[in-house]
Amino acid sequence: MKMTFRHYGPGDPVTLQQISQIPTVRSIVSAVYDVPAGGVWSRESIARIRDDAAAHGLAFEVVESVPVPEDIKLGNEKAPALIDNYCENIRRLGEAGVKCICYNFMPVFDWLRSELKRPAADGSNSLAYDEQTVLSMDPAAGGLSLPGWDESYTKEGLRALLKQYESVTEEKLWRNMQTFLEAVIPVAHGAGIRMAIHPDDPPWGIFGLPRIITNEENLARFLKLVDMPENGLTFCTGSLGADPNNDLIRMIHRFGDRIAFAHVRNIKFTGEKQFHEVAHPTACGSLDICGIVRALHEEKFDGYMRPDHGRMIWGEEGRPGYGLYDRALGAMYLSGLWEAMENA
Repeated sequence: MKMTFRHYGPGDPVTLQQISQIPTVRSIVSAVYDVPAGGVWSRESIARIRDDAAAHGLAFEVVESVPVPEDIKLGNEKAPALIDNYCENIRRLGEAGVKCICYNFMPVFDWLRSELKRPAADGSNSLAYDEQTVLSMDPAAGGLSLPGWDESYTKEGLRALLKQYESVTEEKLWRNMQTFLEAVIPVAHGAGIRMAIHPDDPPWGIFGLPRIITNEENLARFLKLVDMPENGLTFCTGSLGADPNNDLIRMIHRFGDRIAFAHVRNIKFTGEKQFHEVAHPTACGSLDICGIVRALHEEKFDGYMRPDHGRMIWGEEGRPGYGLYDRALGAMYLSGLWEAMENA
């Protein structure tokens, strides 16, 4: 297992120097953030991330993410050229030493939360999700602002995009995903990169949009679309775990050899389709984080792991979910569990 830490580039309040001081963290997870989805990343931009990390004793082996443009998910006439661009990014990242690319196939909206700063009794705050709050908003009417979605959309652009998705069923989205995978996975194989799809977050449909990377059955179907080791998973405990019907430990044992990247975070359920994020230890939430790490260890997981999301603690301000202190605590907790299992 290789412990990593998410970094959002030069503008991230959490610096590379700070990350380098977290014991056991050996690599950053980052991306080129100033190129729109569908564009080709320059070799210079990729090299800059790698070299800046190396200057602080850190590797750059995981990208999160190379965004999949909506036109690819829609499967329209623009998709072939954009898939070609995507393949070129994979090649360039492989040249620079990247080993894993995390991405998602969620239509329109990325991860969604209804609150960015849910206060806790101890004075910390964290991300939270309440289904009724989210569904009370009307994205087509404008005025929608949710964490995790592309703020670059205009009201008219978002309305037009949602209109295009009215004809996209789950089965059509599956077909468009297969077209994408059949093009990119052989390129990833040649580049020495494992592609690792991120589950939908939360793992159910939102605003009538299809979501398909949601449960054990669908993960099995996904892996069979292109049955190669390079077609892998980002096993995100907080995303899949938001549905209590998902047996995370069983899924790890079933798909262990295809898990390239593990996002580990804990959540606490407060009602049906209601949860907030908590500290990483098992006792703090509703997920068996110790059992999850044990299952990964039993499957001889040798991929990348990162503490995923964190509370804002000790008065820290910054990017919601991506402060320094609580994620650093999470990295040490997860590393401690792993070391204990290695030496049991």
